[in-house]
Amino acid sequence: MLTFNIGSLVISLSHLLLISALLVATLIGRRVARKGGERLDSVLFWLLMQGLLIARASFVLVYQEHYGSDLWRIIDVRDGGFLALPGAIAVVFGALIWGWQRTALRRPLAASVVSGMLLWGLGTLSLSVYEKGTRLPEIPVRAISGETVQLTDHQGRPLVINLWATWCPPCRREMPVLQKAQEEHPDVNFLFVNQGEGLDIVNKFLSSQKLALNNILFDGGGRLGQIVGSMALPTSLFYSADGRLVSSHLGELSDASLARALEQFEER
Repeated sequence: MLTFNIGSLVISLSHLLLISALLVATLIGRRVARKGGERLDSVLFWLLMQGLLIARASFVLVYQEHYGSDLWRIIDVRDGGFLALPGAIAVVFGALIWGWQRTALRRPLAASVVSGMLLWGLGTLSLSVYEKGTRLPEIPVRAISGETVQLTDHQGRPLVINLWATWCPPCRREMPVLQKAQEEHPDVNFLFVNQGEGLDIVNKFLSSQKLALNNILFDGGGRLGQIVGSMALPTSLFYSADGRLVSSHLGELSDASLARALEQFEER
């Protein structure tokens, strides 16, 4: 399961985990503060913002070649480009500075940061272990030729499966990025599994956007999204050559975030 759904609201589990960690840190900080410290809600909020800023800046620096001098792409965090470790270090370092400057904050701040970090760290580890324990679903999909094929027919080399639809703006924006990656990585198999649309709609879209994508597949009932536990589009799934899930990405991919995801294949 990659997303959590409440009615029409869809949120990724990683985002939900971060929000939960902040909530737990705030509640514990308030409880400790009642025993002699100060309330620190605003401090925790700014520590979180500092951590996110450093995590983003670190990602941009590492993948600078993919951003160049395009300021909009650098600040457009919709691609999910963050490095967790520098962000976590920034939060801890910031908490140490606050605690050094304001003695009354030390106990509640320490309790908050430790509890929040533990929840986030253990939760992230659990999600990672869960993801990497799942395999490529054995479900039938329809090829653009009209024949029925199995997803598992494409095993044998690293595999990227993109769940998308023509009505989805971030899906449309990321298609040129995926097409470029498909051309640059012939050793990786890219599958574009359309969710719930017909051949005519997809062909019209591809033609209007001048896209030349290989392996266009159709999942009319949206079964793949249900099986992998993601009701959000776009969703990109990264499988090893033997069909084990390596990672997933919810939301729009940029050149940089896709490059980071593909690096995982090189590490195996």
